Amino acid sequence: MKKIIFLGDSITDAEHCFSENPLGNGYVDMVDKKLNHSTGGGKKYDIVNCGHDGFTIQGVKRMLEHDCILRQPDIVSLLIGCNDVGVMMNTGKSLEEQEFEAGYESVLRELTERTRARIICMAPFIFPYPRKYANWIPGIRQAEAIEKRIAERYHVEFLELQDLMISAAGRAGYENITTDGIHLTEAGNEIIAGELMRFLADN
Repeated sequence: MKKIIFLGDSITDAEHCFSENPLGNGYVDMVDKKLNHSTGGGKKYDIVNCGHDGFTIQGVKRMLEHDCILRQPDIVSLLIGCNDVGVMMNTGKSLEEQEFEAGYESVLRELTERTRARIICMAPFIFPYPRKYANWIPGIRQAEAIEKRIAERYHVEFLELQDLMISAAGRAGYENITTDGIHLTEAGNEIIAGELMRFLADN
């Protein structure tokens, strides 16, 4: 049975520590349903939600050994960066000052050197709904560019989400995709789950 570990912040966490469902109520649970429950034949994947509410890349780095390395997964998904941008917007501490790039590279280096996992990196996203978050978009783009550059350096898969999520919100209405400009509705989580399934379909 293949093991998939999901790393990230509250979008990945999806209140899984406070739910009867250990996978939470977000896209991780949806991926589990698509992979393990949509067809017969029993469970094929051991899926673990290691998202942590409030995490930045430094939090992922700090918990990487416990959350991921020791478990030796076959696939790792990483979605991080929104809180790092939040720190920048709320305190003025730049991504460089937070050592965001160094932290992200450290995580990918550890994953590639100490596991044999297939790695899927997802870029952060934000919605200009409420309008105040429009000011975050340049920071999100900066984090996205950093993550993409490092993902390419380590030859791992990279999924850009900002344009995808904004486009979806434009079609369906922001209130149908996001609850607060950061977190996702069921429909919003379904978009991420669907994108991940494109990457996981050949496993």
